[in-house]
Amino acid sequence: MESRSRNLYLIPYGLWIVVFVVAPLILVFYYSMLDINGKWTLANYTRFFTPVYLKMAIKSFWYALLITAVSLVVAYPAALAISRTRHKQLWLLLTVLPSWINLLLKAYAFIGLFSAHGPVNAMLAALGVGPRQIMFTDFSFLFVAVYIFVPFMILPIFNSIEEISPSLIAAAHDMGASEWVTLRRVIFPLTANGVKSGCRAVFIPALSLFMITRLIAGNRIITLGTAIEQHFLVTQDWGMGSTIAVFLVIAMGLIMALTDGTGSGHVGRERRV
Repeated sequence: MESRSRNLYLIPYGLWIVVFVVAPLILVFYYSMLDINGKWTLANYTRFFTPVYLKMAIKSFWYALLITAVSLVVAYPAALAISRTRHKQLWLLLTVLPSWINLLLKAYAFIGLFSAHGPVNAMLAALGVGPRQIMFTDFSFLFVAVYIFVPFMILPIFNSIEEISPSLIAAAHDMGASEWVTLRRVIFPLTANGVKSGCRAVFIPALSLFMITRLIAGNRIITLGTAIEQHFLVTQDWGMGSTIAVFLVIAMGLIMALTDGTGSGHVGRERRV
């Protein structure tokens, strides 16, 4: 009886998955098999392996990897510092709070900050450096992307740090390990799954960015996400746009499979020991 009631509770979840996950994926695959005139073809998949799209795919992976790496460098020390503060939940809330703001509003805020007559250039002029072209550069794109994704990297790392038993760190110090050795030999290995989760949470959406590339980078940076937007909204070639989306879905699935940690119980085993 209990198993039947549990199955009934799963029905809404199953319907949600079918309607909003499975059905859109089927539609994307269906449209990828059509040309611009609505006829069945495999030409879209052939076009994807031409130098233009392959170069675009490589650039997308490169920028996503760069955004993930910089986010990790910023997020890990931040998560470690937050975990050692007295009011850690308050600091964590302040860290995550910007992610609640609409992405478009944040993009326009940075346009104002980085514009030729914005506060950043005004500060540079006051320091004697002079105004600089900040907007529509790789730096502005990377800076804004990292700002947007850092909270999603901090959260899983912070949670994994919180799961570490304080006795393990105390034991490392008792054995003469310095702070750096404790971080490298104890803390970081035990937070590896949190790092993997954070990297997935950043790399996968960074792979398909399009709004920031348009508003902040001024379309100087063309990614697969930008190409999908162009094919759907400008050229009206839904078939090619869907084909790119199919390869993005495949790439994201492979990334999730490759970074799926098998040591989820590592911390628990250390505690029991």
